[in-house]
Amino acid sequence: MSAEIIDVSGGILTMRITGKLTYPELRAAQKLAATILESQSKMTILVLADDFQGWERGGDWGDLSFQIEHDPSIQKMAVVGERKWEELALIFVGKGFRQFPVEYFPPDDLAKARLWLATDP
Repeated sequence: MSAEIIDVSGGILTMRITGKLTYPELRAAQKLAATILESQSKMTILVLADDFQGWERGGDWGDLSFQIEHDPSIQKMAVVGERKWEELALIFVGKGFRQFPVEYFPPDDLAKARLWLATDP
């Protein structure tokens, strides 16, 4: 599976994305995330892009329904992955267009990403 929620603890929802991300896999992960977010007051999101290989063609990648409905429940988002994906990943997650701060960190800075998520927005 290329998109899965691997942990929900300490106010952080952690999602791992590996390989080539497909739209159906993203939607399935978003549905589970929606259920979790609806049961919490506010959370941060940590996205771990491990061996990420990009996005598969096809699907409604422009669907913003998850963002519209659940952004008010998200405080921050950190994406951790190889630097070569930074620009595209930040565009994909909508940095600058979301209601919360979004930052990108290289794999060696996972601890910094967690610390950033733990600080007040």
